[in-house]
Amino acid sequence: MESKNHYFYVLMCADNTFYAGYTTDVARRELEHNTSDKGAKYTKTRRPVKVIHVESFPTRSMATKQEAMFKKLSKKEKEAYIKHAHSKEF
Repeated sequence: MESKNHYFYVLMCADNTFYAGYTTDVARRELEHNTSDKGAKYTKTRRPVKVIHVESFPTRSMATKQEAMFKKLSKKEKEAYIKHAHSKEF
């Protein structure tokens, strides 16, 4: 059995708010958020949205725990989290 990757992702909405979610296919979810009713109610009125951060995890549980942690942060803390995560990339 092939294992799936599990992703925690963050979108930047058109109104400069963040949306955090879980998926096994980031590109499909971004498309759904922008074009269909399968996206979140929150993003439907804040289109277009753009993926600005993605983290991969070996299990769904780990990815959804990261999502829950992120959602508890203030906007400033979310901005710092994303900035710090991206400062480690080369």
